[in-house]
Amino acid sequence: MTGDIAYVLLEDGTRFDGDSVAHDSHATGEVVFTTGMSGYQESMTDPSFANQLITFTYPHIGNYGVSAEAMESDRVHARAAIMRSAVNREDAPNAEGAWLDWLRDCGVPAITGVDTRELVRHIRDGGAMRGGVFPGRIAEHEAMELVRAEPPMAGLDLAREVTPEGVHVVGPHGGPLIAAIDTGIKASIVRHLVQRGARVALHPCGVSATELLQSEPEAVFLANGPGDPAALGYIVDAVRGVLGKKPVWGICLGHQLLSRAVGLDTFKLPFGHRGGNHPVKDVETGRIEITSQNHGFAVVGPGGAHTIDVDEPVRWETDFGTAQLSRVNLYDRTVEGLTLLDIPAGTIQYHPEAGPGPNDALHLFDEFLDQVRPDAAHPDQHAGPDALRR
Repeated sequence: MTGDIAYVLLEDGTRFDGDSVAHDSHATGEVVFTTGMSGYQESMTDPSFANQLITFTYPHIGNYGVSAEAMESDRVHARAAIMRSAVNREDAPNAEGAWLDWLRDCGVPAITGVDTRELVRHIRDGGAMRGGVFPGRIAEHEAMELVRAEPPMAGLDLAREVTPEGVHVVGPHGGPLIAAIDTGIKASIVRHLVQRGARVALHPCGVSATELLQSEPEAVFLANGPGDPAALGYIVDAVRGVLGKKPVWGICLGHQLLSRAVGLDTFKLPFGHRGGNHPVKDVETGRIEITSQNHGFAVVGPGGAHTIDVDEPVRWETDFGTAQLSRVNLYDRTVEGLTLLDIPAGTIQYHPEAGPGPNDALHLFDEFLDQVRPDAAHPDQHAGPDALRR
């Protein structure tokens, strides 16, 4: 910790002052906020937060320290942490270090003492925007030049920055092989698949449909990740090449990529969905789940609508047959899940693994794997796995 004056500067010129903690440096990127009350280390190491500065709406961050178990990847991907009242404790039962010490050791700047309520309200009104965390010694006009040099998130391909260089297989021999396109997959997603007996092959995001099919997987999994799905045409092409040939399940960015692969469009949300308390309704069963989310883009609905105004399984016609709405976000009525009725494929926008967060949606992993095992019975080949269709 340094305790020196620092500030957050947004591209519209709005400034929020505070105290510098952790690493004595600056960072720029898209300033976003998450409403989670815990999981600060998981958020910072989630590849979906690449190129972003995280504003934590919960005031006290760092209460229970950090640990190796809480890592969602091998490094920090978020560029900075913005907090109201950061603490540096390491006396919790599972703590292996203190939060601010860990950020400093990782080379990540952070700021505390910020009026995060006002900052979040500003982002909600003006939308997520470029900004930066700066030590007081950097003049504001210099900071603004750095902010404006940062590319906007729209149109940005960040999958190539977080994807592995080669194929990596984890899980027990003999388990159903799931081919995952690794666009920044969280460790907890892989862990939940492996715990249920799956063997997961993590492929670089540039993998082709031919390479995926040659590995003879039971299903293809599309993971979370950062950036704009509209900038990932090469992944969309790969997905189009496996649709109808293997079951495909997409979550988060994978939901957006699969939707684009069948001919639907995506758009940038004003300030995204990030946190562990987002209500989602299953429009077929009426069940409401509290979900964990982390995304800044959404799928366009029927007729070009950005929101769904009815709690019914409305349908789209796509390049691969009929798609049916399975879930809707109860905050802003955006699309939260689709089922392809003519091929075995489906999506959800949220994170069933939480990591951390509510466990309402963990059953989706069980349903997915129960249906893609080699010995699973599929009386209706066109319906697709229950985990994809519900």
